Amino acid sequence: MLTATSAELSLKNRFRGYYPVVIDIETAGFNPQTDALLEIAATLLTMDEQGQLIPKQTLHFQVAPFEGANIEPASIEFNGIDPYSALRQAIPEEEALKAIFKAVRKELKQHECHRAVVVAHNAAFDKGFLNAVGQRHGFKRDPFHPFVSFDTTTLAGLALGQTVLAKACAAANIEFNNKLAHSAQYDTEKTAELFCWIVNKWQQLGGWPPIESADTIA
Repeated sequence: MLTATSAELSLKNRFRGYYPVVIDIETAGFNPQTDALLEIAATLLTMDEQGQLIPKQTLHFQVAPFEGANIEPASIEFNGIDPYSALRQAIPEEEALKAIFKAVRKELKQHECHRAVVVAHNAAFDKGFLNAVGQRHGFKRDPFHPFVSFDTTTLAGLALGQTVLAKACAAANIEFNNKLAHSAQYDTEKTAELFCWIVNKWQQLGGWPPIESADTIA
């Protein structure tokens, strides 16, 4: 068998030019059009010389509810966030996303990728809120693909037979503290570890990069 070159073992080639960004959000409900975004974290990824995907940096923001936002009491009780507490030092949702977009664009340039992709546990939920914020503020330069996402719920179900984040991490021998769960930063970083574990395990099993045999090439 031929071995992969360093060029093949690059992030731009791993997902056909897409750059994965792990996202987690905490909200005041389930409706992205009406319910407040309260917290968001994004973990940026990179790849080492062996083609192993690794976390690089996490950005984390407490977010102030947008004007007129709905706050569902059940959601607040679940995540334990006081939306109007001064101790949160919350910033407007537009400011938080602009900071994340700026960091993502820098990584796109560095890794020679053409578009970012949201990675999240139950990705449709997080992607829906990101899209809603962009629509509210008329963002013109959103670096994320409008509908493609990588869902670690599905990936973990395939790779580990588990769909709950804590149980999937346990199956992958990734430490998980349930007392720290439902914090956007903690959940994002654990989701990033899980995503990297799955991607790297697939590489170790020979699934990427697809190396043709010398006989096939000849």
